[in-house]
Amino acid sequence: MLDGRIKVGLERFELERLADPDRKKAKISRRDIAPAVASKADGGTTCSATLIFSAMTGIKVFSTGGMGGVHRGAETTMDISADLHELTRCPVGLVSAGVKSILDIGRTLEYLETLGIPVVAYGEGRDFPAFFSRTSGFTVPWSVNDPLLAARILYTQTELRLQNGAIFAVPIPQEYEAKGEMIQGLVNQAIAESEANGMSKRGKDVTPWLLARVVELTKGESMESNMALLRNTARVGGQIANQYAKLASGRNNLATSVTPLPAEEPAAGVGSAGPGIEEDVALPPADLIIIGSAAVDITAQTMTDSDTRLSQHSTSPGKVSLSLGGVARNVAEASHRILAAQEHATSSLLVAPVGEDVLGKLLFEETQRLGMRTDGFLKSDKRTAVCNMVLDNTGNLVGGVADMDITQAITDEQIIPQLRKHIPKLVAIDGNFSPATTKGIVSYCIKNDIKVFFEPTSVIKSTSILPLIQDLLVNTDLKKPPIAFFSPNLPELVHVYNTIQAEPYNLSNNSYWWTCIDSMGLGSAFRMDLEQLARRNATDLDVSKGTLSFLIDQGIAQMAVNLLPIFQHLIIKCGELGAIVVMRIDPEDAATSPWGRQRSNPLARYVVVQGNSKEIIVLQHFPGLNVDNITNVTGAGDSFVGAVLASISNNPQALLNPEDLEHTISTAQQAALLTLQSDLAVSPLLSDSLKLQSSAI
Repeated sequence: MLDGRIKVGLERFELERLADPDRKKAKISRRDIAPAVASKADGGTTCSATLIFSAMTGIKVFSTGGMGGVHRGAETTMDISADLHELTRCPVGLVSAGVKSILDIGRTLEYLETLGIPVVAYGEGRDFPAFFSRTSGFTVPWSVNDPLLAARILYTQTELRLQNGAIFAVPIPQEYEAKGEMIQGLVNQAIAESEANGMSKRGKDVTPWLLARVVELTKGESMESNMALLRNTARVGGQIANQYAKLASGRNNLATSVTPLPAEEPAAGVGSAGPGIEEDVALPPADLIIIGSAAVDITAQTMTDSDTRLSQHSTSPGKVSLSLGGVARNVAEASHRILAAQEHATSSLLVAPVGEDVLGKLLFEETQRLGMRTDGFLKSDKRTAVCNMVLDNTGNLVGGVADMDITQAITDEQIIPQLRKHIPKLVAIDGNFSPATTKGIVSYCIKNDIKVFFEPTSVIKSTSILPLIQDLLVNTDLKKPPIAFFSPNLPELVHVYNTIQAEPYNLSNNSYWWTCIDSMGLGSAFRMDLEQLARRNATDLDVSKGTLSFLIDQGIAQMAVNLLPIFQHLIIKCGELGAIVVMRIDPEDAATSPWGRQRSNPLARYVVVQGNSKEIIVLQHFPGLNVDNITNVTGAGDSFVGAVLASISNNPQALLNPEDLEHTISTAQQAALLTLQSDLAVSPLLSDSLKLQSSAI
């Protein structure tokens, strides 16, 4: 602490200032923090205060020489270091050379056991070190001998939302063991002197006095050993921190599908986080962020023998169910389930507004129960989004109420801080926001070179991104498609195309659009290949579903190609007719993409064009899967999109390789199929059923 300011990391001149013996400095533990800040004091933090500041700033591991403990004679003086109790409320790994040998090591270990703090010996055996000596005569229940296992202990505590820390006791290097016995004898002499002169009863002053006296008695040799053990604990602590970072980012072989348990008393979130967020649990930056609506679906269905005429202006017996919904939430759950089934997956985060009401609490708790992150929930004074549907006894929709004001009220200023914090590689956004909010979010992503995936949500909402497109076309010098991915169904594709070609957008009047279309070089060969593809059956397994003639007859292929200057990859959901991918691979990627070695093959359901500017245009159809029975169509498209996002997040080049593209769409179709056969918006079976297929993503 310098001038009352908490410093995490010091410059050289700051270290020299604290080392200056002529300057007044405080020894700062928990009790001293507020007074030291208020009085603008200089000082150094004990392990207790360092634990606090580490937890505040997300530092999961810190190293020291020796930690505090139970002082000799504490049974009468009650002199127990605050370091021990602080470990009960700070989820940080403390790496030390054990407890200072001037303390009562046996009672210290007993007290740590009472507090429930894991004490782990780092080495071959379970001997607990005594600072200058590799052994103290005491053993501990657990030992580890590599940094990965130590990191797993800390990571598991985080996953289980345990709020305590852990001690890793690292013995002094072997070459200093011989000196240790000599030094320990002089430590015992210093202790005897402190008891004789009364220093042992002077509280926090006793430890500095004893350490200084030991240096004096050993003629400086204890200082050499002290520095050696400091270097050793720093090395081990760094190795543990490195392994923890890999675990947190999913790069180590540790299961990622553990469901975090809520804290006993979840406190209201701080800042932008939703209800019950544990702010002091350090979570890794998210590579994939999904932004949009999170809602609660309330479905009421009357009983079979209910008479509709009698039920008017009255209640009817039936069943009422609650489930989680919202396009972005559904997409995020599907992505999470697939990523959680993999050993080396990227991390994802749902960012959505949630009200501080009963339904908001339900949404938070159920999301947490699924093992999904909740630190992207944004608190709002609006009502949590809810869709209340009333069904008749056959399951058909009779009516309902959708309360989605909270999503329209959110602004890009509330969302962009999450993007700044995580710096994701890919951002997916649904169509539920206002055009102004959508424009702000996507503009930020474009400016910061973050790829955008737009899920249009519905026909009406599919055009919410067009005001941004118009602004970019008019006011900027576009060089490439501003939106990387677009996932409409057929009606949404038609609506977006018709809207953007009409006033006030007039896409086909824009010079950038004309330049892009001209560079594609789509001539007679493309039309002939497309005509051959259109004559193929939608699926070879069921000719009753017809052919792909809609590609030409309804202008679907033309619309998709004409939107390529705006959306680089179109992933079109065609229901039982399957899926169509239309994409424009830019010249830089085309130079290394396997698509560059492909030629059109209508029998294999794809058309490839080598553009005039060395780009590659691909149009490929993927037949739909056979569905034996359909339980619920809600969420199937969202599950499809979530699976695609998981693939692209893990492998940004997934669409640039024909085999990877095939695998990506196959996985997405299987995700949609499972959801079609589930009562929920995302099938709970998705993780297990797709584990083998998705592991290759």
